[in-house]
This record gives sequence, C-alpha cells and structure tokens, in this order.
Amino acid sequence: MNDAAPHPPSRTDDELARLDLTALLRLGLTAGPGTRRTALFGDGAAAAAVILDRLGTEPRSVAFLADTVRAGGLAHAAALPEPLPRREAAVLVRDWLRTGTELTAGTPADDTAATWLHAVATILELKHLTRARHRPV
Repeated sequence: MNDAAPHPPSRTDDELARLDLTALLRLGLTAGPGTRRTALFGDGAAAAAVILDRLGTEPRSVAFLADTVRAGGLAHAAALPEPLPRREAAVLVRDWLRTGTELTAGTPADDTAATWLHAVATILELKHLTRARHRPV
C-alpha cells in the first residue's frame, strides 16, 4: 500500500449531489487512467447514484440502460424517448448521455459510459440494501 498517496476527502450525499456530473463525464469518459477517470468512477458514480436515488430510480433500470449503451452506443441511448422510468430521471440521464455523444469518441466512450452506468447501478443497489437493513421491522 502506498502510504504517501493522498486520501480522498469524505463527502456527504448533499455535497455529492451538487457535483457537476456533466463536467466529470466530459473530462472522464475519454481520459486514460488517472485522476479524471478516478473522479468519474469515484465521486461521479456516487453522485449519480445519490441523485437517481432521490428521484426514486431502481438500480435495475440503470443497469438495463448500461446494457443498452453497451449494445447500441451513447447516441442510440440518448435518442430513447424514456431512457429511465420517471420523467425527471429520464431528462437528467438523457443530458448525461448527450454529453457523451458530444465527445465523438466512438466505441471506447460508449464502453466507458456503460461501465460507469453499471457502477452507478451497483452503488444505487448498495444504498437500497443498506436502507432496507436499517429499517425497523
């Protein structure tokens, strides 16, 4: 383990929800390994999960969208009339998808976006499971 590596700051859900996901996607989808990619898959994925959770999005919907991006690409997914159930979530995610299409980075960006969406779905699922475990019976 590298003890000299800086430890990332802890962030609350409210702080994560205020992150600029569009900027993180724009900078991280085409970045190689490094801080931009780490920010996208770390705080960016956590932030997306917080926001989508607050909009009542199910993890399986995000995972299905990730599979759709992997199969058809960002442009195909961005053109869907309802990329996620619930209007607010659909509008928000469509903006994220369009950000990826503007990069014109082709299949590598599509694959990275799909992997990122799967990470978001995983974090969202963990949030749901944790909340369920801590509910009074």
